[in-house]
Amino acid sequence: MILGLMNHGIGTTLLTNRAGFKTRMKVLVTGGLGFIGSEFIRYILNKHNDLKITNLDNLSYGSNPANLKHIENKSNYQLVKGSIADKNLVTKIMKDVDAVVNIAAETHVDRSISTPRPFFESNTLGTYTLLEAARKADIDRFLHVSTDEIYGTASQNKSFKESDPINPSNPYSASKAAADVYVAAYHTTYGLKTIITRCTNNFGHYQFPEKLIPKTIIRALSNVEIPIYGSGRQIRDWIYVTDHCEALYITLQRGIPGEIYNISAGNEIENIALIEKILTILEKPKKLIQFVADRPGHDMRYSLDSTKITEELGWKPKHPFEEALKETVRWYISNEHWWKPLTDEKILHPTPWKLRW
Repeated sequence: MILGLMNHGIGTTLLTNRAGFKTRMKVLVTGGLGFIGSEFIRYILNKHNDLKITNLDNLSYGSNPANLKHIENKSNYQLVKGSIADKNLVTKIMKDVDAVVNIAAETHVDRSISTPRPFFESNTLGTYTLLEAARKADIDRFLHVSTDEIYGTASQNKSFKESDPINPSNPYSASKAAADVYVAAYHTTYGLKTIITRCTNNFGHYQFPEKLIPKTIIRALSNVEIPIYGSGRQIRDWIYVTDHCEALYITLQRGIPGEIYNISAGNEIENIALIEKILTILEKPKKLIQFVADRPGHDMRYSLDSTKITEELGWKPKHPFEEALKETVRWYISNEHWWKPLTDEKILHPTPWKLRW
């Protein structure tokens, strides 16, 4: 059944925005069992309980059905197992949706360096496959979720704007950059109503344990050494995943087709300082930190200027970094049952790291 939105607040906004949304909506979310994807589905269904969601996910290592177990039997939620690069499957699904939120991606830089092909197949070829199906189905809105990493390293006093050139440094960011170019081209060439968002590093509940913050928490809880690349002085700008998902929600409603929106929270911090903050929260010693050889193509600083989305769409982050970080640590302490089945030797147990000094 196609469920109406008019009684839930979103309908009026969608009807009056410049994209001309239909009064009744079905949304395809790709990668909805992953970290950001599952948070986005939880967020949007909390806003509009009757919105119809189709979740296309290939259940790879970064996916976890437990993330959305509480809604798996809801009549307005459907999980479809499969790849976004599967032309026949994507074409079939696209016939029955109005909007696409493309979050599915291979995201771990280390994995892309050792095995780059899956990143091209998912992030680039998969996005192309979605675009082709969306074009043929005349989809109302195609929201493509990208990353700050496509800009490459930011100089000391530079925060990238949407108009800045892209300069990816590793196979992951290259695959995402290629996808962005395809998304933009499909708007210019075919008139597909595409929007691109580029976000800084996310953190929060349900993040896969191989990522920096959960990995640090889990290893510290286990009193295992915490590896840090190079000097640890690499700077990242962090955003609480709920703030990111609110930005996506607002962009889905109010964003202008053909535009790009940077999403950031202004929480720039060196990796070493971030790890030390987590150890302080956990009351663990800093001697757990182990410096290891830097990885190839490691960008030193990411920084985005998100003035555009703030001024044009009215979004701004709501969660202070320190409070959100403490809440994230508390969640991992209280939810060992969620992360323990996902850990492996590289995450939970001592590893013969190649020490830098």
